This record gives sequence, structure tokens and C-alpha cells, in this order.
Amino acid sequence: MDNKTILAAVDHTLLTQTATWAEIKQICDDGAAYGCASVCIPASYVKQAAEYLGDRLPVCTVIGFPNGYSTTAVKVFEAKDAIANGAKEIDMVINIGWAKDGRWDDLLAEIKAVKEACGALVLKVIIETCLLTDEEKVKLCRIVSDSGADYIKTSTGFSSAGATREDVALFKANVAPHVKIKAAGGISSLQDAADFLALGADRLGTSRIVKLVKGQAAQGY
Repeated sequence: MDNKTILAAVDHTLLTQTATWAEIKQICDDGAAYGCASVCIPASYVKQAAEYLGDRLPVCTVIGFPNGYSTTAVKVFEAKDAIANGAKEIDMVINIGWAKDGRWDDLLAEIKAVKEACGALVLKVIIETCLLTDEEKVKLCRIVSDSGADYIKTSTGFSSAGATREDVALFKANVAPHVKIKAAGGISSLQDAADFLALGADRLGTSRIVKLVKGQAAQGY
């Protein structure tokens, strides 16, 4: 798989707490220059980044991030605010405690509410696979499939582990055909990226791939 194909699937990401505008601006420039799918950045920088990028590249941001335990009303507000500021894609974290409690109807209702706020824009649903059993992951594949969301996403990159090949394969086997897959967190090499895409991922959330293509040392998300 060539680098251009890999880069076209990358949400070029910077979500660290210490991220400065100079760093976000560099992410934007690199994402546009290397043909990435989007830049994924903190909500506080969405307006500035969207104005800076113009039509060069879509801006993605995260809501309920990274823990997922904001109320549904807060997540809906976050999504609407980000979209008003120029975000074209929203990555939301589910309420993981609700999954542990088996509150499947509440999870479905929350995802539907955020998707309604997004309208025709892309919604990706982060289920944080490292904290779930396989049975819970399969159930969430079905819920995301029924919710109207566009993607199911493995990880925030801020918990105990990131994407695994096994989880991407499990997603592929259990989501409806219209639901796309985003692998995120811990994608540390071009071979990792190619493997995830070959297994069925449509997007890759990573800060490292562009750096690797540029020949730079790559650490982090």
C-alpha cells in the first residue's frame, strides 16, 4: 500500500492538553500538504483552524473527550458549538459506564441525539475498546449501526491502550455495511497503518504517520 493511500485515510491529530496555536497551525499545514482526510484538534482551536484552512482541509474535533461521561445535553451542545465554529466532523466518546451497566437504550438515544445535532456532517463514535469486553464491543457495533452515526472508532488514545488489529476485524464482522471504521491510538508505523486499512478501517486517527512520511521521529497518539 503506498503512502498516498495511507495519508488519504489519516485524521492528522493533535489533542494534547498543552497544544499551542503554533503546533495546531503546523498540523493544519502538514495535513493539507500531505493530503490527509482531516485534522483532528481540540474544540477551542476549531474556529481559528477552520478560518486558517479555508477549503484546504476539513476540521474534525472531539466531544465528551476523553472520558465520555458528560451528559447528553452537554455533548449535543459541544457538537453544535463545534459545527458553528466550522467543524465538519465530530468524534464523540460514549458513556462507557452506561455500557458497563447495560444501558443500551440510553447509549443509542445519546448517539442519535448527537447525530441529529450533526445533521449531514460526519459523526464518529468512540467506544474505547480497551475498556470493554468483546461482548460489549459487539453490542456497541449494533447500537452504532442503528444510531445513524457514520463511523465507529476504537479509541481516544488517552486510555490504557489504542487500536488493535483484532478490534478492527471484530468491528468489520459486526457493524452494518453503511458504518465505516476508524482505528485510532497507537498507530506507530506505516505498516501498522497499512494493516489497519487492509483489515477494513476507513480512517486512521494518528499524530505519527505524517511525521514518519516526513522522515521525522514520531511519538505520541
